[in-house]
Formats: sequence, structure tokens, C-alpha cells
Amino acid sequence: MPPFVRAALFLACLLPAVAASATGAAEQRPTALAIHGGAGVIERGSLSAEDEREIRAALDAALDAGHAVLAAGGTALDAVEASVRVLEESPRFNAGKGAVFNAEGGHELDASVMEGHTRRAGAVAAVTTVRNPVRLARRVMERSPHVMLIGQGAERFADEHPDLERVPNAWFDTPHRREQLERARERERAQRDAGLAAPAATYFGTVGAVALDAHGHLAAATSTGGMTNKRWGRVGDSPLIGAGTWADARCAVSATGWGEFFIRNAVAHDICARVAYRGDSLQAAADEVVGRVIPEQGGDGGVIALDADGRIALPFNTAGMYRAWIGPDGSRGTAIFEGE
Repeated sequence: MPPFVRAALFLACLLPAVAASATGAAEQRPTALAIHGGAGVIERGSLSAEDEREIRAALDAALDAGHAVLAAGGTALDAVEASVRVLEESPRFNAGKGAVFNAEGGHELDASVMEGHTRRAGAVAAVTTVRNPVRLARRVMERSPHVMLIGQGAERFADEHPDLERVPNAWFDTPHRREQLERARERERAQRDAGLAAPAATYFGTVGAVALDAHGHLAAATSTGGMTNKRWGRVGDSPLIGAGTWADARCAVSATGWGEFFIRNAVAHDICARVAYRGDSLQAAADEVVGRVIPEQGGDGGVIALDADGRIALPFNTAGMYRAWIGPDGSRGTAIFEGE
């Protein structure tokens, strides 16, 4: 049984406790959930039939885990954590088990969470031994006076929470990501030998989730391994509140793409600010930022966004984005390529 399926089953076992704590179940509003597994050069010819089946199965398992929490009356925060944890357990995505390698041949993981109606947030960057960084990000939010911890400090904070599972850094290794690192190194050597500037580091996605619970509350979470062959402790947008992750009372966003451009434009917050201050629809705000602002500066990527009425927006400006959703009317979808 694949690890991400086991993770989904484990989370389902927690549902009785979640249901028992829910209040006013009969009066609850419709819920909604969207997840992503990263945007990038994802073309139909680049995936085998088996690869595509496994990726869609992993997206479905993550969607099931989050939706089960919402269906039992659980919180949006619990739901996004549940979905992201399943994606972190799958080697198919650049987060947790599937994280890319840095230039030193190791893994540095980033994650963040935000709860909309309270504006509480937590984030970690460059952690190396925490199996599920999204759990550590939530623990920073709930058990520390801070929003973001990095590197060795985040690891020491994790030491104080023995229920957070730790693994050797090599646990995150996968053959596919090792091949990507070697190809990136070869390109870099070729550029250097030709006297050309080193190529930009390559990104291979992120994972994330946004949820609306039956109490009308929103939350967002994002997790990533960053860019292949990254150096100098590089950190992208995923753990930065307002850039890769944002949630308020009206809007929740998780982003994926070339992080430097998402940081410079505070993408996640900008989308929600357009909804709050200009009265833009969620779709219009997300389309404008992802479809115009980012490309005009040379960046690319996508977002998943959700508003307090359960409207979902999933724009991207790349060849594809791994994504899945369940709307407030129960409609469900899973997609990879453009046009699905």
C-alpha cells in the first residue's frame, strides 16, 4: 500500500474525534477544498500512463483526507494540514518524501500555514529532519510566539515536540530527484565551460491546500522542497506569509511557481487584497495576478484560491498544474494539463 494511501487512512481514523468536537452540525454551511501538487512544464507527452495514474491517485488521496475532515465538521486548518501531509508522503511531488536536492546533495524543506479568521500563521524554512514540515509549521503557529523559524533553530524547536516524526535527511531521497540534480549540475558545468552565466535554478513544484469549513472559516497551507540545485540557503515563497500562502476572512491562497517572482509581488496577499479592497471577484483577481503581473516580469506558476462563498479559482500560466477540488455543491475534479 503506497505511503500516501496509508496516511489518508490514518487521518480517516481520527474523524470520530473530529466529529465529536463539531458543534451545530445541523446548521453547518457547505464546505469546499482545493489542492495542488505544483505547476510547471507538465505536458501530456512527458508523463507515462502509469505516472499519470499514480499522480492522480495521490491527488485523490489528499483530497479525500481533507474532505473527510470537513465532512465531519472539522476545521479548515485541520483539513489543509491533512491534505498537505498526504502530498508530503508521496514521492510524486516536490515536498516531503519527493523533495528536490540542493547543490550540496541534501534536502531543505519549507512549509507554512495560515488560518483566515484569526490571521494566525506559522512557517518553517530549511528544515532537514522533520518528516512532515506542514505539521512543524502549524506547531510554530500554535506553540511559539513567532510566525517563522528557520534552519537549526527550527530543528531545535522540533526537538521540543517529540510527537513530530523525525527522519534522516536521506529519507527524502528519490532516484528521480537525484537524476534531476545531476542534469542540473551538467547544465551548469556546460554553461561555465562556455563562459556563460550560470542558468537559473530549476523549480519542480510545490504542494498546497485551501479549505472552507462548515463554520465559514478559511485556511491555507503550502509545503515544498524548493528549487533543484539551490544554493546559499535559498528560500522561496512557500513559507513566506503573503507571498506563497495567505488566508483571511474572505480569501485563501496557496501558490506554486518561480518563488522569487511570487515574493516580489506578494502574490497570495495581492490576490486577496484585490478581493477585499477593490471588490474583484476571486477569479478575476487570481487571473490578473497569475496571468498578467507575474508573466510580465518573467515569472511563471499558478495558484489555488478559495473565497468565503466557496468559489474556487485555479489559474496557472505554465503547461500544467497538478490540482484537484471539491466544490460546495459536492462537484469534484482532478486535473493535470491545461484545458482540463
